[in-house]
Amino acid sequence: DPSDSQNQSTSGPLNEWKKRPPYKVHTDAELEGKKFYKAECHCGKVGYTVSRKEPLDSRLCHCGTCKKSHASPFQWAAIFEKDDVNFTHGHHDLEWYDPSTKTIEHKLPCKVRCSYCHCPVMDEGRNMVLLFPSLMELKTEEERSALRPRCHQFYGERVNDIPDGLPKWTGLSDESDLVEDSPREVVQKRERQKEEERKKRFEKGENE
Repeated sequence: DPSDSQNQSTSGPLNEWKKRPPYKVHTDAELEGKKFYKAECHCGKVGYTVSRKEPLDSRLCHCGTCKKSHASPFQWAAIFEKDDVNFTHGHHDLEWYDPSTKTIEHKLPCKVRCSYCHCPVMDEGRNMVLLFPSLMELKTEEERSALRPRCHQFYGERVNDIPDGLPKWTGLSDESDLVEDSPREVVQKRERQKEEERKKRFEKGENE
């Protein structure tokens, strides 16, 4: 099925992947008043904007794949709809990596990088994308707060302890056991309060 993104090739005369989110280039009318964040890879050849103010979720992932692909103790990723992303330049200069088969196929889910500096650009899932706030220009406390991590996942595979008061899951968030945290109780209480406030905003549709 040519519409199946898992079977799409990134080569060929049509390059159908460029016509689908998150790679589809939106019109100015579609983006009017919705360019909340601007992001670029390290060399600047790849850039995009984000049209949603608050992500669906934001997590610190300690799984082996994320640690190795970023060469870091964990990956900080914010989850957005694919249509929230608009490439301003460089979407012709991308490369893919499928960690499940260790190939450079554009097969979902996959890692997306700049083909020049090889900086991670995003993780593309079947339905969502994981964007990296460390690539974004966060100029205000409000922007930083909107993207701040809300939990740790795969904390059982952590390199070091992080006593930050956030919920810590041994595997996938909400699908595994919570790890006992040890910061001050007041910090834990505040983090939970912020999460409840965020959920209420989502229920009211105020996250757009």
